[in-house]
Amino acid sequence: MFTKFRLSSIQVCVLIVCAVTTLIFIAYSCNENTPESRLRQDMADGKELAKKYCVSCHQLPDPSLIDSASWVRGVLPAMAKRLYINNYMGQYFADRKSVLNIVEWQKIVSYYQKSAPVNLVIPKPATPALKDWSLFSLVKPVEDPKALVAMTTLLAFDHSDHQFYSGDAAGGFYQWDKDLKSKLIRKMPSSVTGSIFPANTNNAILTCIGVLPPLDIEKGQVVQVSLNAKNKEQKIFADSLPRAVQTVAADFNKDGLTDYVVCGFGHERGGLFLLQQRPDHSFKKTVIREVPGGEQLATGDFDNDGWPDVMCLFAQADEGIWMFLNDHKGGFITKNLLHFPAVYGSSSFQLVDFNHDGKPDILYTCGDNSDFSKVLKPYHGVYIFTNRGDWKFKQTYFYHIDGCTKAIAADFDHDGDLDIATIAFFADFKFHPAAGFTYLEQTRANQFTAHEIPIDQYGRWLTMEIGDIDGDGNQDIILGNFSTRGRGLVNQKGFKPQWDQHLPVIVLKNNSPKK
Repeated sequence: MFTKFRLSSIQVCVLIVCAVTTLIFIAYSCNENTPESRLRQDMADGKELAKKYCVSCHQLPDPSLIDSASWVRGVLPAMAKRLYINNYMGQYFADRKSVLNIVEWQKIVSYYQKSAPVNLVIPKPATPALKDWSLFSLVKPVEDPKALVAMTTLLAFDHSDHQFYSGDAAGGFYQWDKDLKSKLIRKMPSSVTGSIFPANTNNAILTCIGVLPPLDIEKGQVVQVSLNAKNKEQKIFADSLPRAVQTVAADFNKDGLTDYVVCGFGHERGGLFLLQQRPDHSFKKTVIREVPGGEQLATGDFDNDGWPDVMCLFAQADEGIWMFLNDHKGGFITKNLLHFPAVYGSSSFQLVDFNHDGKPDILYTCGDNSDFSKVLKPYHGVYIFTNRGDWKFKQTYFYHIDGCTKAIAADFDHDGDLDIATIAFFADFKFHPAAGFTYLEQTRANQFTAHEIPIDQYGRWLTMEIGDIDGDGNQDIILGNFSTRGRGLVNQKGFKPQWDQHLPVIVLKNNSPKK
């Protein structure tokens, strides 16, 4: 009587397949609800949300650029504020102005926290740097027992009188002779951070920052002063600027009067400004680009149309180098040349033709390390970007230097190619202090031998300039000591600085024989 319920072999196979499929589906469904699977989904969602929202202010940063702890404790809380996400006692809360909810923000946090490395791997050079003086010898000013703590904010060489000038955090503007004797030219209302020496005038155009700390206080100025210390006359070209750091000059509208472009680095707010000179010699201030972080300028006729243009390195959030081409109508056409992640800490650039092909290349440094991720970074250092034509660039050289601050290229040894002098204000002072100054001697095309000159005990170098101080035909190197040991500017725990706190400057005299 049970024969009618007997199953064929085909029916048995079908039942087995159905049972197995059901078990797989149940297992998969259960697996999709595990903490691990939910985390994977949150990270995938977070990546897409980061692509959507983080690029509103800067280039999308890859999680691998900094360590996980720096993302969670430093960068992400700072970025949350810009998206109107508030952080209270480690907990996030979305403001009504926020374009994303708290669940979405937490997914972005998960993406960066779980994707980032625990520690960054710092590269070691294939060939260790030489520990020697290379071409140079040390020249120091006579030490003043009454000298205050050195906080040099400016170095500038005037090629007309072969003297150099310095500024300090207290607003002092000094002139130095070849024997390294200084005299105070003028006490300015704030730190001098930039200077121009117009030919045949005995004047200087000074840029004063207003406030040194990163605050949105607009007290920066561009001021003309006499280099005669007895002449106290001055003319203010512009004021109420957001932490002004550098000014360049050109007749941008070709009316026969000198105009100026000034970087207002600012903090949360800033801008790049044109100061157009009127016939009555007053100035009209207009905004070229209203973003913070403008740090360094260069001028030139970049498109060969007979009109002066300007180039600017921006180093705050949306980091990179932008070119502003003169539109012949009192304004500029903006073109981005290089773009960098917001954590790079861009610090300087120089237009220089390394390969002698008639096209300016870019020497670039990054290493500012005073913000939200105060760890040593493998991408800090010196870069060369070669101009391939039409202002298109390709990276052709990199040398790692922790906390690199500035690089200047010149033919220091007279062999026909360009060498590089570098400083690092945020060097690895605990384990590698000699990298505070590095001389890169070019030995073959795009190949350099590194020399770490043993001067780290004499100061902490924030500023650098070159010039033939003693008139022997060699480019000497001047270094400015910003010797602060204050909290926030020394990143490494347990490190007690040993550098000289009182020498404002030193000179590396170039002893190269002419070839």
